[in-house]
Amino acid sequence: MSAPVPAPAGPPGGAPPARPRVGFLGVGWIGRTRMQALHAAGDVDAVAVADLDAHLREQAAADLGGASAARSLDELLDLDLDGVVIATPSALHAEQAVAALERGVAVFCQKPLGRDEAETRRVLDAARDADRLLAVDLSYRRTQALRAAQALIASGELGALYAADLVFHNAYGPDKPWFTQRELAGGGCLVDLGTHLIDLALWLTGSTGAAVTAAKLLRQGAPLPADPGSSAVEDFALAQLELDAGVTARVACSWFLPAGRECLFECTLYGTQGAVSVTNVDGSFYDFRAERHHGTTREALVEPPDEWGGRSVAAWGAQLAQGRGFDPAAEELAVLARVIDGIYGWRP
Repeated sequence: MSAPVPAPAGPPGGAPPARPRVGFLGVGWIGRTRMQALHAAGDVDAVAVADLDAHLREQAAADLGGASAARSLDELLDLDLDGVVIATPSALHAEQAVAALERGVAVFCQKPLGRDEAETRRVLDAARDADRLLAVDLSYRRTQALRAAQALIASGELGALYAADLVFHNAYGPDKPWFTQRELAGGGCLVDLGTHLIDLALWLTGSTGAAVTAAKLLRQGAPLPADPGSSAVEDFALAQLELDAGVTARVACSWFLPAGRECLFECTLYGTQGAVSVTNVDGSFYDFRAERHHGTTREALVEPPDEWGGRSVAAWGAQLAQGRGFDPAAEELAVLARVIDGIYGWRP
């Protein structure tokens, strides 16, 4: 185990500490939107970008008013950074996050942090050893609708929770070829969409683990090949989980499903005294409504609009500005990865 990297000393004379210097690795659509959100939040200095695509990195650097533009993570880490935001293909996440952490640089990463639990734990170990902040963009937790659902559940007004239904269908699916190659993505729609659903099931119920009791993975309507050497990924996933909080959760997600709309999202939790449901509005990927259910009636809790996409990275930036040490809350990332591994490995 390597020794922790010491945190930078504050400025002399009691002056306010300098804002953390942050770079951005991968500035395609999602990387650039997270970059803009973090820059706008104002808790850090966005000083550098890196991307293999010269046009993307030059455009992103210009967005930041002339930030440094690098071609690789190594070049980025040579710029004396305190943090890095990673938005590259999934197969690269773990290796890149470990490299940054071992250089004493905090990490905010797109999901998945690793393609399986082993990769995820390797990153967690690196963050813990270096005593550096680590977070993943589990952004749906930050929507007003799901925050309202969480608050209602925590209040106890729904009674004892016993069941949850979580659905995320994307009628289009990803447009980048690497998403459909197992060695690059780690999996298909379960990794892409199901990760968020499983995270919400665990977070909303306060669970610290889950057992997989049933699962089905399909590709174009046929069972996914069980051969571990196959590069095929699922475009439909269905799983039943027994959460350690005593809740049975059903999770369903897909790409290219004829859903009659662009997106279908639903997260409903049932308790002995009522239910709470969060659904997307008019097929939108961004607009969510929260409702409390009483028998056959329902009560609106939250309606769109809600600009939520950049809240996770902004929260990481604010935390980084307060202190750069390891946050034990990151340990839940290993639990999430273990459940996903369990779905992929489930056999009747």
